[in-house]
Amino acid sequence: MDHLDNRTVSDSESIRELLSGSGYSDKAIAYYLDKPDIGCLADADQETEMTGPCGDTMRIYLKIENGRISDAKVQVLGCPGAVAAAMATAELVKGKTIEDAVNVKDRDIFRMLEEIPDQKQHCIRLSVKTLQKAISEYRCKHEDKLQGG
Repeated sequence: MDHLDNRTVSDSESIRELLSGSGYSDKAIAYYLDKPDIGCLADADQETEMTGPCGDTMRIYLKIENGRISDAKVQVLGCPGAVAAAMATAELVKGKTIEDAVNVKDRDIFRMLEEIPDQKQHCIRLSVKTLQKAISEYRCKHEDKLQGG
């Protein structure tokens, strides 16, 4: 068992070195390796999927209570940049009101990631667009509830 544990640590360190050498910050690498918000929410109030121009696909699940995002999970088929951006987006919106979450910008996610390669900036854009689309769809479905009717 120790042999397998050592290999896992070694593989993780190897991946960490490769990503660091490619321009990912330690924080972005941690999001990619740990994947804290990967998954789905069976009781999600909104589920939205988008595919970016590079083929990366993100699906975001939002649990919304009293106009506030109480939980967020994502599923990602894509590169480390897409996974890291999706993780940062899910973490950032938890606890935010719908109004605050819809105003999340690319720079907010970049600030959380600290650094990703220039050629992966589109991953941040995809995560923000997926979030904004999810909120827009949620608002359309729940328009009367949001207007107090």
